[in-house]
Amino acid sequence: MACADILSDDIVSEQLSRNIQFLGLESQHKVIGSYVVVIGLGGVGSHAASMLLRSGIGRLLLVDFDQVSLSSLNRHAVATRSDVGTPKASCLKEHFLSIFPECHIEAKVMLYDSSSEDEILSGHPDFVLDCIDNIDTKVALLAACVRRGLKVLSAMGAGARADPTRIRVADLRESTNDPLSRSVRHRLKKTYGIEGGIPVVFSLEKPKAKLLPFKGPSGEEENPSAYQIVPGFRIRIIPVLGTIPAIFGQVMASYVVTQLAGLQIHTEPVVSLDLDHYRTLHQRLIEHEESLYGTSELVQVDVDEVMYVTKELWHGRSAREPFPKDVGRGMWRSVNELMLVRWDREKPASVSNLVLLKFKEVDEHESKTLDEIKAHEPEFFTSVSAVLKQAEEDFGLQHQ
Repeated sequence: MACADILSDDIVSEQLSRNIQFLGLESQHKVIGSYVVVIGLGGVGSHAASMLLRSGIGRLLLVDFDQVSLSSLNRHAVATRSDVGTPKASCLKEHFLSIFPECHIEAKVMLYDSSSEDEILSGHPDFVLDCIDNIDTKVALLAACVRRGLKVLSAMGAGARADPTRIRVADLRESTNDPLSRSVRHRLKKTYGIEGGIPVVFSLEKPKAKLLPFKGPSGEEENPSAYQIVPGFRIRIIPVLGTIPAIFGQVMASYVVTQLAGLQIHTEPVVSLDLDHYRTLHQRLIEHEESLYGTSELVQVDVDEVMYVTKELWHGRSAREPFPKDVGRGMWRSVNELMLVRWDREKPASVSNLVLLKFKEVDEHESKTLDEIKAHEPEFFTSVSAVLKQAEEDFGLQHQ
């Protein structure tokens, strides 16, 4: 069935009814008309691919050279004991066809490398999901996607973690506490001159376990390279709590589906601020009001509302720093560089009248009237007004 006609089928439309209700019919058509490549079909990739399928992606290419093992059943999305020993790509395709047979699914049992790049990345995919755990291959794939102008989302280290609340989506430059991210960043910059612009899923949690020593058939520790099936691929075991790679995969699928549907999601910034930092911003606002106006009586926000304004409205960035179209283009600014000031000096310092600015921007801002900003910087005026309008709606202030 052609992608454009899939939703006219009663069974398909009912199967995807919750997605349609959430995204809207037009956006669901975009999802169905999309082509996504998933490379690496283990704990992360299998769950990502599974939810892409269940979300109605019209075409999937599944790529992995490896086979299902007994030890992978603690984290694989669909594999059963009867699938052990079969290629992961073929296993997923077989199960997927029983879930959403209208999806055009292609499975390639192959290793991604320079010789297979064109075969895997041709066909103008709308998104590529990198779920590979080998650094060299991951770096080569990401560089190829950048070179080809393909949208790519990369999974960083999911092993040896246990806290699902620490998982984030951000630019590769912002991923912290993750040895894999650090290595990928270094190699991309050194070999390809790529410093960022690639969204990644990673955990802020420090790994809770290390690679286990490799023991050969004799039970003695041996050199793992002697047992490699594919040169350069690790065979030492990373302890994995199966839930974490599964959540990584779910996060990847959610990100891709919303991107393809055109649903704007502004991810929470990677923050390291605690309550004391927000208290500092609040106190700084009070002191600035007293200095400028002689009183702080018109400060109508508490520390919790300062947190909302700082994180939810301005995403930890100066209002004059353009919000990135791609995930995480800028680092969270040090609290020492930022302060909250009134947007309109004629109105109180409320949640819908505060902008976050760098110190060096404050004097210039307060030397201008809103009419002057509107006349000379119409785009900036419009963007800030839209953000503050959102605050009004969030706090029910429209009719007050």
